[in-house]
Amino acid sequence: MVELDIKVAVFDPVLFVFLNKPRNRVKILYWERNGFCLWLKRLESERFKTSPAVTDEAIVLTVQELNWLLDGFDLWRNRPHQVLTPRYVA
Repeated sequence: MVELDIKVAVFDPVLFVFLNKPRNRVKILYWERNGFCLWLKRLESERFKTSPAVTDEAIVLTVQELNWLLDGFDLWRNRPHQVLTPRYVA
């Protein structure tokens, strides 16, 4: 089901993160050597912060962004400064 809906091979080294509608539970699914692993975190009184734009599209996060999401930071409203690439100085 994951492979068909998100169009990513489930055996690739990626994590699939799912939130329930009330956003108080997160499930992380991944393949490890010889089987699937399912990790679950349930919040007692808080909610996970999600994108303000509700879409069915998959969102790609870095490891650091996933950790921030799990720690309760709002990734869409509290963005860090943009990374600049230095150019050649004449």
